[in-house]
Amino acid sequence: MRGASELLVPVYFCVELSVVMTFSVGTASMRWFGFGFNAFGQICAQERLVKGDTSDGVGEVRVSVPTELHVDEGGGSVVETSQIRASWSRRASLRLGADSCVCMAGFSGVPAGAKTCGCRDAVVTESHLTLAFPDRVESWDLQSQDDTPSWSMEIIPQSQSSDVRLPLVPGGYIACKPPIFRSLSPHLQAKSLALGGDHAILLTATGAVYSWGLGSHGQLGHGGLSSEEEPRTVEALWGVPMSSVAAGGWHSVCVSDGGDLYVWGWNESGQLGLPSRSLRKATQQKSAQQADVGTSSEEELHDEVFISIQGFPALLDVEPSCEIRTVSCGSRHTAAVTATGSLYTWGWGEYGQLGHQTLNSSDEPRCVEFFGAENLLVVDVVCGPWNTFTAAVKKEVLELKNKSPE
Repeated sequence: MRGASELLVPVYFCVELSVVMTFSVGTASMRWFGFGFNAFGQICAQERLVKGDTSDGVGEVRVSVPTELHVDEGGGSVVETSQIRASWSRRASLRLGADSCVCMAGFSGVPAGAKTCGCRDAVVTESHLTLAFPDRVESWDLQSQDDTPSWSMEIIPQSQSSDVRLPLVPGGYIACKPPIFRSLSPHLQAKSLALGGDHAILLTATGAVYSWGLGSHGQLGHGGLSSEEEPRTVEALWGVPMSSVAAGGWHSVCVSDGGDLYVWGWNESGQLGLPSRSLRKATQQKSAQQADVGTSSEEELHDEVFISIQGFPALLDVEPSCEIRTVSCGSRHTAAVTATGSLYTWGWGEYGQLGHQTLNSSDEPRCVEFFGAENLLVVDVVCGPWNTFTAAVKKEVLELKNKSPE
């Protein structure tokens, strides 16, 4: 259990929203669930918490059982959520369509001066809420009482550059911390961008991957621990087109066009799905303490091969012949959705963010059994730093949609 002082230290990092799966599903049939860190009610109000999911008296903070989200727009009306964005203490729920809007849950709501109606995308961090409209992008300071955005940019409607998704904007991107706008060379032909704790992973239109920023834990994928001020190609992935990228606190992942998953960076909590010495040692010590016997964990771990930092991208088999559709990273955990609609999670789990209805961490990808037991197929996943949000549909609804002539 983490101390109260550490609990109140925000992690300034945001995650690129995962790509939408090729399944044809409507918003009305899609249900969103959340699990993990809930100290600010970003998953559910305290009275809706599942009883008995923890035994340490902090149930208001930890939600280890996937819990369906209820987004109230006000006046008792419930918003059908299309997408989720999350920061450490906040969740932004987007409803897309003719009556699109953004609803906030967690530490604070939408700034008083911000009007979200008509927005087509949004991203939230601990300091700013950024809204993308067909003709402009606005960034609002969440600590300010101003009734005007702290930064804005006009966009030419119907232009090719207006099709990019946040945090990308024409000519650059929206950073997690000020200065909010950072420029990018147009020669990169950026398709999507994922922002980690202090590093960035960019996917180009040709499927190449670039990275820059802090490299102290191998999170840039260049084989060393050096930082990079400018975007640099991840050469180990050259020639293998990628379809999506994601970034965690100090780790990175990407998915190839063929559904293969590549991981690199820090692995202390097993967030890469590779053997972690510190995690295995802590697990053995905990088991020994529960059994009230001594432990010789160092001797037992001596012959095993462990990875603390993975400097180059490594291919991770979530399960044999498993094709990955989309992936997302938390601060120290990772979640992936397979082509068959299963959700796998691994890494740090002390707030229940792995969805296995325990507070255990894991350095091996494990299927979240809750959704299969409820006859649900997972179609999207978005990780906050210490929690996870998933979209799922009933299996029979998805099958009916895929059989439709449309």
